[in-house]
Amino acid sequence: MSKKKPLESTEGALFVRLPADAVEKLHRAAEAMGMRKKDLVANLVSKYVDPDSPRGLHTLGSLSTRPFGMSGTTADSGRGSYSFQPYDSPEVMTPEQAAAFLQIDEAEVLEMAEARKLPGRKLAAGWRFARAALVTWLSASGKP
Repeated sequence: MSKKKPLESTEGALFVRLPADAVEKLHRAAEAMGMRKKDLVANLVSKYVDPDSPRGLHTLGSLSTRPFGMSGTTADSGRGSYSFQPYDSPEVMTPEQAAAFLQIDEAEVLEMAEARKLPGRKLAAGWRFARAALVTWLSASGKP
């Protein structure tokens, strides 16, 4: 009996950890489009990632949270890792989202809002915070 030669795959494996909200967003997009998540990601990479041109590297560099050198590589390129950042905060945020945006505990956000030390509005049974108002509040001179 002759053994059949295995088919060579045109695919490579990529295992990444993404923030939970990015995973959910990808799942919803793939479901809405009727596509597999791997096909959606492959299409996005094919369309938007161009590491072979200076313009492509500049565009990718603007998405990175780490500084890029003149050669187009990260200052710490030996590590071989990257962390995707979740999408921008929504214009109107819940206390949980505002806490993540401000990088403080949700209980602190609620306490500050109740004390009117943080710009927000109580709507029905919950607080809502405008992203622009929080940015203005953070940027204001003087004591918080």
